Amino acid sequence: MTSAAVAVIAAGYTGEMRQFLDANPGLASRFAKTIEFGNYSPEQLAVIVERIADGDEYLLADGAAELVQAHFATIERDQNFGNAREARKLFERVRKAQAQRLRQSGQRPDLDALRTVTMADIRVAIGN
Repeated sequence: MTSAAVAVIAAGYTGEMRQFLDANPGLASRFAKTIEFGNYSPEQLAVIVERIADGDEYLLADGAAELVQAHFATIERDQNFGNAREARKLFERVRKAQAQRLRQSGQRPDLDALRTVTMADIRVAIGN
């Protein structure tokens, strides 16, 4: 008979995770390690956006990473800041802006147009 090890990962915001672990006196002792992540830098968040785009086979316009990075440098990093979730939400807004632009063009887009995200798409997504 073999024994199997099980790893349980619980993730969340620091305050809520403390409440979760404090909810049951024996629960905290069952989690041997706690890792707290700080906020990612604007540069790291821009890389995440680039990787999401690349993974979905989008092409970002020249200067897009710098614009995304500048955007992340301006937003507040409070206790609810979601690191990669914020990058993913931004890229979802970028795709929506791109889709609206293509729809309003009145032309049938080719593959390159469907894959290309412009600086204007990013500006719309960040509210600039």
